Amino acid sequence: MTDLTRRQTLTGLAIAALPWNASVNAGATSRQPHIATNTYPWLTFARRDGGELTLHTPELLGRIASTGISGYEPIIDDASEFDGLAARLKQHQLQMRSIYVNSVLHDPTQVQQSIAGVLQIARAAKDCGVSIIVTNPSPIRWGGSEDKSDAQLRLQARSLDTLGAQLRKLGLTLAYHNHDAELRQGGREFHHMLTATDPAHVKFCLDAHWVYRGCGNSEVAVFDALSHYHDRIVELHLRQSMGGVWTETFSMYGDINYSRLFEFLAAASIAPHLVLEQAVEKETPNTMGVVAAHRQSHTSVQSAVK
Repeated sequence: MTDLTRRQTLTGLAIAALPWNASVNAGATSRQPHIATNTYPWLTFARRDGGELTLHTPELLGRIASTGISGYEPIIDDASEFDGLAARLKQHQLQMRSIYVNSVLHDPTQVQQSIAGVLQIARAAKDCGVSIIVTNPSPIRWGGSEDKSDAQLRLQARSLDTLGAQLRKLGLTLAYHNHDAELRQGGREFHHMLTATDPAHVKFCLDAHWVYRGCGNSEVAVFDALSHYHDRIVELHLRQSMGGVWTETFSMYGDINYSRLFEFLAAASIAPHLVLEQAVEKETPNTMGVVAAHRQSHTSVQSAVK
């Protein structure tokens, strides 16, 4: 047995000891790990094919269900998007344990309205079975290079904590999410959100690849973030790359050693909600369609945590 094979075997044994949010999939005779997909990857595949994506439709939900994926994490902008969604999810035997919402928490002229909007969405989401609200506080300008001031970061952290406390009163969990911009300037925004907030109010959705990319394609940074904030992780966004380019399907080995990451979590008895976010970008190889890619990605994660 090679060292790599031995390490993979030991990792599998450690991971197998965890529940990994198991659920009984429709038609299955044994408990399977619950693995969801965010809708962002489906949007990127649609754009690559020159099309558009309409969220929450029976067609989209049916395609997701056909991959074996059992969970749906949509990006929600308005509470009205939940109209009829619970019935459609049930029809396709999908669960919606988490949603992703945007928020503006650094601007004093928008904070109260933004918090109220998230809370309105959250109340409707809870009725659909959602327990985790993931948010990435918006930048000053999407796609811009402006960095928030210290005053804006302090306000954002206070606002994030306030939002988390109010969601907690509703029986919901707030999970902070970041992209690459938050890692600029020594990662001051990223770290402040996780050091200036109450761990009881603000949990962490670790998107390992955005940490990797935001720190100059550094796996060291990923595992440092894991070491510092693992006790707040309630959700993982899963994406892989090779040579800094997003791969078409998720795999345990690539720029980020997810086998090592899962082993770390297993040793700490942490079993977060697993959400595939294997998106494609301009340089990503184009060898298969979105359903085939997600089916393969699902199999990779399922084999690792089964």
